[in-house]
Amino acid sequence: MAASVLFVLLLAAAAAASPASAAGEKQTHIKLYWHDVVSGPSPTAVQVAHAAVTNTSKTGFGAVVVIDDPLTDGPDLNSSKPVGRAQGTYIAAGKDTVALLMNMNFVFQGGKYNGSTVAIMGRNEVFSAVREMAVVGGTGVFRWARGYAQARTHTFDLKTGDATVEYNLFIKH
Repeated sequence: MAASVLFVLLLAAAAAASPASAAGEKQTHIKLYWHDVVSGPSPTAVQVAHAAVTNTSKTGFGAVVVIDDPLTDGPDLNSSKPVGRAQGTYIAAGKDTVALLMNMNFVFQGGKYNGSTVAIMGRNEVFSAVREMAVVGGTGVFRWARGYAQARTHTFDLKTGDATVEYNLFIKH
């Protein structure tokens, strides 16, 4: 009997010590646009490594790209309001389909989220209509964040390789 009482007390203490209780959690939805610029004199995405098979692969398998992509509140890079940067990497991880391993921080640089970040990681099968990736953490306003991000390609320029992707973030924090 004493052991079961001790177990219940330990369980209650562990629940009280958890970083965010369900009652105190916030849920935030953010819609923004990610601009991956690989062309021109000032690209925001650059390939920094590749495998021996990358150049002959139909999917670019093995390419590693570092990004510092603009995030805006609308789809037009030139007329939309900047809200931050997407900083990180993506790696061509699919041998048979164009699928990227995304590892990036959305760094907010204005408004109520200024200075906060959201960490996103997951598989991005580029030619699927909707791709879902995990929100695995955050800082500032988004400390203890978890949730998911949905990506939808808004535009993709076949000549330049530049892309604009709509991201919807669903965050518990």
